[in-house]
Amino acid sequence: MKNENDLIRLFSINIRNRLKMLRLDIDRLQEIRMRINGPMILKYAGREYIVEENGGIGQVSQRPYIVVQNEMRETMEYISNYSLYAFEDEIRQGFITVQGGHRVGISGKVVVEDGHIKTIKYISSINIRISHEVKGCATKVLNSIYNANSIYHTLIISPPGCGKTTLLRDLVRQLSNGTQKRRGLTVGVVDERSEIASCYMGIPQNDVGVRTDVLDCCPKDKGMMMLIRSMAPEVIAIDEIGGMEEINSIKYAINCGCRMIATVHGSSLEDVNRRYGVNSLIRDEIFERCIILDKIRGVGNVTAIYDMSGKEVIRL
Repeated sequence: MKNENDLIRLFSINIRNRLKMLRLDIDRLQEIRMRINGPMILKYAGREYIVEENGGIGQVSQRPYIVVQNEMRETMEYISNYSLYAFEDEIRQGFITVQGGHRVGISGKVVVEDGHIKTIKYISSINIRISHEVKGCATKVLNSIYNANSIYHTLIISPPGCGKTTLLRDLVRQLSNGTQKRRGLTVGVVDERSEIASCYMGIPQNDVGVRTDVLDCCPKDKGMMMLIRSMAPEVIAIDEIGGMEEINSIKYAINCGCRMIATVHGSSLEDVNRRYGVNSLIRDEIFERCIILDKIRGVGNVTAIYDMSGKEVIRL
């Protein structure tokens, strides 16, 4: 885990002390949610717990610790280094990425001007998603996506919360670094929601490899074009494709000679094939490998890998 202090320092003094008292295993902590006049809720080891007034945690609480407005304001001051204005571009997207790669989702009063979101003020709730890297988790699928000189165009299919971004991140890292037997590849990452590299002030907080260039908080369709024009990537990696602009940009990037790794929400090839836009990538056999994830045996469980025709390459 990255420095635990990167996380603890984000909170008001009172909440900071309470978290220290809990003596949680930070590597098992996934989310911390705070709502003004509501309980503080932790997602820990896959389960939800409420922080109690007496300093403990429980799945059901008769006396939950209630977050007050001053604590939320103080917490936001620490998160933004006393300058929410400096994070205005990120706030418009509903989150802030902080040092350590942790992502702070925010909600409150949305200010709209000329049909566009200008900012969010009167912040009433936050959700801190703890950044975790699982180095080596992609090793089991790596050989299945390599071809003679590069890699197959690869689509990772996964329901939410099953580890698709974690797998994608480690694939990027390993492809970028290379091995004694395989040369490292130049990888371009379009990180629209700052979840792959988790950049803080432009610097990746996660290890994405020595040959990786990241466009942070950039729309995927525009970012792919920018990378092709400026960074000459051999591989482009993006997370959670869906819109037609993204679909068209993927096809353009592939026609330019880039190899593609992408993720999409879904439970199976059949499920994704029912989705407008994405189904054209399957129908036209754009992707040469499809990796299916679930969490039946834990987050990040790979159930099968298919080729472009839907034939199973390997079942894990």
